[in-house]
Amino acid sequence: MKLYYSPGACSLSPHIALREAGLAFEPVLASTKSHKLQDGTDYYGINPLGYVPMLELDDGTRLREGPAIVQYIADQVPAKNLAPANGTLQRYRLQEWLTFIGTEIHKGFSPLFNPAVPEEAKKVFADKLKTRFQWLDSQLEGKDYLMGEHFSVADGYLFTTVNWAKPMNIDLSAYKHLLAWHARVGARPAVQEALKAEGLLK
Repeated sequence: MKLYYSPGACSLSPHIALREAGLAFEPVLASTKSHKLQDGTDYYGINPLGYVPMLELDDGTRLREGPAIVQYIADQVPAKNLAPANGTLQRYRLQEWLTFIGTEIHKGFSPLFNPAVPEEAKKVFADKLKTRFQWLDSQLEGKDYLMGEHFSVADGYLFTTVNWAKPMNIDLSAYKHLLAWHARVGARPAVQEALKAEGLLK
């Protein structure tokens, strides 16, 4: 398999999932700025949407969108317990988390990365994110991970997006349960490997 990624972008989520699952894959750097691969290939020719992540399977099939990709990865190695079984209520809980992270956290950060968005508007978006982080903090009280005792692909996705708070100057110090969870996920060997591979950890 090939994972098209950009360091620290939302593609870090499936990168973590692949390493947690222990699956063999080739990471392929796809710049989100130049939209070129390292060999000069136009990434738009591979993914017409131009963004990461994208997972190319061994038979050439291509999967887009992080939440779909991480569930596919989890389902390849059920014994790793990265996602509850399909058809169970817990699986829908996982999808609930993935949707929340994608629409409320991930997309909440998007305007902050856009240089065309005025500073006043960015403050509105940042304040909205803080209300979401406050809610997340309450949900993580007394829990090791989002789904309870076990790490899931939702934790990898949330970890990826929470990492963006620091460069966007969003102070998370008020959210002690969220910070404890972030440290717990960040200490996992597979997460450390993914961060190092992307040059995000020395």
